[in-house]
Amino acid sequence: MARADRLERLDVRREEAEAEYREALIGALRVTAGGVWGLFGHNKDRAAQANAKPHLERLDDIAADIDGLREQLGLDDFALHREFLAARGPVAADAVGEPKQAKAWLERLDAS
Repeated sequence: MARADRLERLDVRREEAEAEYREALIGALRVTAGGVWGLFGHNKDRAAQANAKPHLERLDDIAADIDGLREQLGLDDFALHREFLAARGPVAADAVGEPKQAKAWLERLDAS
């Protein structure tokens, strides 16, 4: 019984951490949708990277906690963070800008 209670508490913590991650990501996406570049790392502009650094560090910290909880529960890695990381990085010159990309992410998150 104690094991089941411990697993239930871990799962509740995981759910809370995932909700916190989602809120932090939405906040960062809103800033980016408002025109502040850097979250997706499309270019090497130092000012843009500095703008995004606090958001990225917070997301990474929360995701690390989530992955630790998920590992203890025998679950796969946190998919939302993995998808976000995959969306980051340099892009072709004709790719949509970060504000448009952030708006698309916000729409996607609102739909789910």
